Amino acid sequence: MNQKYEVRYLPLFEFDLQAARDYIAFNLRNLQAALQLIDETEKAIQKRLSAPTSYEPFRSNRNRKHAYYRIHVRNYLVFYVVIDHIMEVRRFLHSRQDVKNLL
Repeated sequence: MNQKYEVRYLPLFEFDLQAARDYIAFNLRNLQAALQLIDETEKAIQKRLSAPTSYEPFRSNRNRKHAYYRIHVRNYLVFYVVIDHIMEVRRFLHSRQDVKNLL
């Protein structure tokens, strides 16, 4: 069965992504790299949308109602859960952040 999924972005994901974009654009003074990161992130999410549960869930010590999955984009991780036919994108974190405590 080929199930179609919709994508939903949580405000926290949008905040995380904007913070990364601003850091790259203003602190590192590389607007082009910031824009490319956003573009690559959106493409990776859209690509994953075709089969979001066919990847290994993120291992966590926390008991969760919905398993977290991740997508690697450069040095960042996109975290999402799948609820029915919705891929809910929840966080955008740098791979060096304390991911287990932030999720």
